[in-house]
Amino acid sequence: MTRIILTVCVSASLTLGLVSAQGAGKAAVDLSKLPPASGKTGITYATDIKPILEKSCTKCHDGEKPKAKLRLDSLEGVLKGGEDGKVILPGDSAGSMLVHNVAHAGAPDAYMPPPRNKHGIQALTKEQIGLIRAWIDQGAK
Repeated sequence: MTRIILTVCVSASLTLGLVSAQGAGKAAVDLSKLPPASGKTGITYATDIKPILEKSCTKCHDGEKPKAKLRLDSLEGVLKGGEDGKVILPGDSAGSMLVHNVAHAGAPDAYMPPPRNKHGIQALTKEQIGLIRAWIDQGAK
């Protein structure tokens, strides 16, 4: 019995250590910086989201060599994600990396678009971020 308890305790300690180590490399996301999701319903990528991403994101996240291997010029690309994994979690905008980055809620080096970018692209508005949030919360169709 003591051996089982010891094994469980060691296993739990290792798991907690791994979680702490993984979290140590990433800045905490300040969810209070996220604008609320839009109240609009029936949002689609093609009609509502693609125009926002084309204006603010696809200069870097499009074409043959998209930055971070993330293509935002198609629904398939957005859903696939990039070298850092999935950028949206359909049904969970508050947990989606894309929302964290465009809302400037996490690590400053992950802000999108970057504050001082060579294309002079402005940050997304609260309304645009709210629309993206609602789209994701509605299933990212």
